[in-house]
Amino acid sequence: MKEIREDIQILAPAGVVWSILMDFEKYPEWNPFILSISGKKEKGAKLKVKLQPLGQRTMTFRPTVIELETGKHFAWLGKVLFHGLFDGEHHFKLIEKDEHTTLFRHYEYFSGILVTPLMKNLMGPTREGFAAMNLALKQRAEQIK
Repeated sequence: MKEIREDIQILAPAGVVWSILMDFEKYPEWNPFILSISGKKEKGAKLKVKLQPLGQRTMTFRPTVIELETGKHFAWLGKVLFHGLFDGEHHFKLIEKDEHTTLFRHYEYFSGILVTPLMKNLMGPTREGFAAMNLALKQRAEQIK
């Protein structure tokens, strides 16, 4: 299993950060990495996610929501073709530092038989995409607060 993780401190309340993160319809306005998400925001629901790692082609996949703790944690599990080939467990976690500061933890666990050969090509662009999204989220939340 491989992991990519990018954290960023946001000078805004966790509620503000959460509201931006869960407003899927507005992702095209601000998110440079995850271009769109559609689907129900509930555990077990299927989503349609369109993302574009920096310098890579756009990818669309249909993950399943595996975690939803309102105001704190949202995660999905996606796969390429079938489970065990190349799976990604994608997480957004909000850690409230105080009433005005939130640590946004953005991470993904990759597993499956193709992880090792594909990670070399994905690690840089995907990590850069996480960082770009985190910075855009920070900027948007700090403008609203």
